[in-house]
Amino acid sequence: MPRVWDVPVRDSTRVRDARVAAEDAAALAGLDERRTAAAALVATELATNLLKHAEGGQVLIDIVAPPVLREGREGSRFVQIAAIDHGPGIADVPAALRDGFSTTRSLGAGLGTCLRLADDFGLHSTSGRGTVVVARMGTTPRGDGTPAGPAVRVWADGVSGSRGDVAGADTPGGAVPGWSGGGSRDGGVRENEVGTETRNGPWSQPARAVRAGGVNIPYAGAGCSGDAWAWLRAGERVTLMLADGLGHGPEAARASSAAVVALHRWAHLSPAEALRRLHDTLKGTRGAAVALAQLDLRAGRLRFAGIGNVGARLRTDGTWRHLLSRPGIVGVHRPGTLREEEADWADDRLLIMHTDGLPSRWTPPSDAGPSMADPAVTAAVTIRDASSPARPVRDDTAVAVLTPTPPDLP
Repeated sequence: MPRVWDVPVRDSTRVRDARVAAEDAAALAGLDERRTAAAALVATELATNLLKHAEGGQVLIDIVAPPVLREGREGSRFVQIAAIDHGPGIADVPAALRDGFSTTRSLGAGLGTCLRLADDFGLHSTSGRGTVVVARMGTTPRGDGTPAGPAVRVWADGVSGSRGDVAGADTPGGAVPGWSGGGSRDGGVRENEVGTETRNGPWSQPARAVRAGGVNIPYAGAGCSGDAWAWLRAGERVTLMLADGLGHGPEAARASSAAVVALHRWAHLSPAEALRRLHDTLKGTRGAAVALAQLDLRAGRLRFAGIGNVGARLRTDGTWRHLLSRPGIVGVHRPGTLREEEADWADDRLLIMHTDGLPSRWTPPSDAGPSMADPAVTAAVTIRDASSPARPVRDDTAVAVLTPTPPDLP
């Protein structure tokens, strides 16, 4: 079942809790000693930053699928550490990513350390609204034994893009001279991803490479969440699923976990047909609301079908469109007919799926930043901006995001 560590950081005693949670997650994910130590240090630094710069916040630690599916690494897992706050934001993001930078007379090793240790690192910051940082440590290194990244993706006031060369690490004086996209150090064509991405052409063709990510918050600090998300590839089809087990707690988590396991058998089917099979699989559980978004990479078409109270919004040409689910509960009551919605998928698209823990009238981002941001960062920002310290999430809450993989920016 989806094990999630939710650590509210309001005083210094919770910094240790964040570190221990990261160590527990690393053990469960099978990270080796070196990667476990890295995860623990990243959690410590991010929790410490929350106290120093935002008067507290929230650290969420989860075990997730990789943001990019690679051939032969379908079983790889990452420990994802997300820090969310409603603080003042970061005034100078590129400077804050350099080692030695500090506004509090400390060693200034926080974000720079996290960036260097993580396989993937993403950040969003807006003045007066807060900061989100997501770092992932994986179990599977590259073939040459070095980590897979870091792929740095930044979406902030005045800065938008990504950089494969670590900020300050490969540049004299620690400068960050423009953000080049993708997080890949060698440019050219990146292969063995979901699709193949030609990185030197204009970013105006149907997207052939996609990324997915999500954030999951258990209700009332519980150790497991009744929500779960997953994504799989079957040939040229990529399927993103979000499941919300009825209620919350272990039985809700059992239902959503059963949906994730079953998806591995039915990912080659259309969303409507997969939901029919999932309905039979989830009989005997509490049942779940389930939504499936399936992208045909070759055709550049997205198909969506859902049952129950799981929301989805697709951004096309700068506007947001609701994708509607049918009433019902998978495993308990399935509607007689299932309608699939279809839409073109291109390099400017963005799909956000969410469970009903998110307020129904949440406002999606209006700028183009999320298309280039790490999808888990976009998910965390969505949750942050729909809640507040005085208005926490009201149920298990999960947000899953599907985006194109952007080419190098000029």
